[in-house]
Amino acid sequence: MPSILHQRPIHNPLANSYPLSPRSSSSSERSFSIFSPLNLLALLSLIVILGVFLPWMNIQESIFSSSKISNDKWREYSLAEAASFVARNGTVIVCAVSQPYLPFLNNWLISVTRQKHHEKVLVIAEDYATLYKVNERWPGHAVLVPPAPDAQTAHKFGSQGFFNFTSRRPRHLLHILELGYNVMYNDVDMVWLADPFPYLQGKHDVYFTDDMAAVKPLHHSHDLPPPGKKGRTYICSCMIFLRPTNGAKLIMKKWIDELKAQPWSKAKKSNDQPAFNWALNKTAGEVDLYLLPQTAFPTGGLYFKNQSWVQETKGMHVIIHNNYITGFEKKIKRFRDYDLWYVDDHTLESPLGRI
Repeated sequence: MPSILHQRPIHNPLANSYPLSPRSSSSSERSFSIFSPLNLLALLSLIVILGVFLPWMNIQESIFSSSKISNDKWREYSLAEAASFVARNGTVIVCAVSQPYLPFLNNWLISVTRQKHHEKVLVIAEDYATLYKVNERWPGHAVLVPPAPDAQTAHKFGSQGFFNFTSRRPRHLLHILELGYNVMYNDVDMVWLADPFPYLQGKHDVYFTDDMAAVKPLHHSHDLPPPGKKGRTYICSCMIFLRPTNGAKLIMKKWIDELKAQPWSKAKKSNDQPAFNWALNKTAGEVDLYLLPQTAFPTGGLYFKNQSWVQETKGMHVIIHNNYITGFEKKIKRFRDYDLWYVDDHTLESPLGRI
């Protein structure tokens, strides 16, 4: 049997015509391997994965990055910048809100929007969650004045948390006055039924409402009422309009002093309203004060409890205050009972939309 080394090679007629180098042979094998059905499927899958997930990762990074930038911006947003942004005709409408009160803010905003005064609104956020939520939906209309109160502290009426929350109010208002703006303050458990600005007649320093439920004469005096049993008046600190005058600033400074002199304690569960009344009483001779008409600005103790009076004064009501009752659910139920809880069916009328 002849040796393999001496076997005669088989003649290939194509060998001389198409010689294959080692490189070209290797390329042929690779081409075959890459374009096999299995590898084509794997390559297509990889393209799809990269096409879907890389853009999504970039979008997520963009969202989180822009969210962080936005939050940083609002964290540094000052009261002066915010007031300048929202002021219209030299006037700012202010409310102070923490996260549990957001539904009330929305309800109040719907009523303000209906009177076409919402662009003047500045929400003073008392926690960062509220600051970011409002500015996310309505950029520039919320500001937080540091330090923020403890977000975990309950804001139940009569609690120390409620006192800490409300005692910041005169400082905010004084700052806005010193910036040169007129400022209206509202609690957000209020509802506007008409435009209040035509009632801010004259050039008085401070406008306010009586918190007493006793019925006044239809054309009652606009002077500060006489003191009650505790030696002071019973004016509501929840609806105030101030002009940037020395008199209005004096009231705010005196209010701050009275809050310092009468801090909250377990024995004496203070709130901001007595201090406001002492400030009014002690400066009455120096400041031009104006009591707004009861028919237009009734307290909750009158509007929700004296239906004969409500019928007699129908069409005269401007701002309704849902006070003389405590608890979120009770307030909401009362608003619903009187068709004043708008967020159920009219939430899209609010600049914040559905929150």
